[in-house]
Amino acid sequence: MENFQLSLFLKIVGIGSASGLVYQNDRLYIISDNSTFLYEYKILDEKLIKIALVDNPQENISKKEKPDFEAITAKGTDLIILGSGSTQNRTMVIDYKIKSGKVKTKNITDSYTALKNQLNIKDDELNIEGLIIDDQATYFFQRGNGEQGKNGIIYSEYIGENPIFKFFSFDLPHITNVATTFTDAILVKDKIYFLAAAEDTHSTYLDGEVLGSSIGKIDLKTMKLENYIQISNNQKFEGITLFKQSESEIQFLLCEDNDSEDLVSAIYKVVISL
Repeated sequence: MENFQLSLFLKIVGIGSASGLVYQNDRLYIISDNSTFLYEYKILDEKLIKIALVDNPQENISKKEKPDFEAITAKGTDLIILGSGSTQNRTMVIDYKIKSGKVKTKNITDSYTALKNQLNIKDDELNIEGLIIDDQATYFFQRGNGEQGKNGIIYSEYIGENPIFKFFSFDLPHITNVATTFTDAILVKDKIYFLAAAEDTHSTYLDGEVLGSSIGKIDLKTMKLENYIQISNNQKFEGITLFKQSESEIQFLLCEDNDSEDLVSAIYKVVISL
């Protein structure tokens, strides 16, 4: 992963504070951490569609009130969207059925409470930024940017009544003496590709100076870090999705959270030599 190329792929007017994305069939599905819309962008047509996830959907919701959608993943033909859990009103999970357009909403406060109690994570330390669901388990990517610095992968074979959670801690490399912490992840075969950012803050709630972002690879079976490389020194990438793959390289699309109210989102492409 030493050789990479990062370039601007496209800009989308109408989306602000992009926090996660999924690429499927020449379409991008994008979430924003201060919006209650799911955005569908048809790349070939350059057309943006806004999909309401709740009654009376809004954009540029205040930090205190926003549901803080930070994670999106594909599960079969559905998209699963998850709130970060960093405050009491950020505990919503949404199942969007692409084929029918139906939206199913659930509050998972009880699951987040069980998770925190079992893993000794304080209320103001929980900050779920990525989600992977496969046939075996659900993986939550905890961004350890709070005082505890508890950065890692939370794993459960069952999410329902009385779930049991396990925690795999990851101390990732620093940028300018600040630890990088998870901001998103996807599964490609048996490898986890993740994003991590360094932000000069000890709060899961307040933003800090962005010092850069990195991309890395973890073996799913061993939960061991295999590769890691810094790709930017001034951007906070918060979403990653697989774009193309060959024997010689793998390509991802990334979204950047610029922590502003401007309804413009930049999507980047990173090409990594294998």
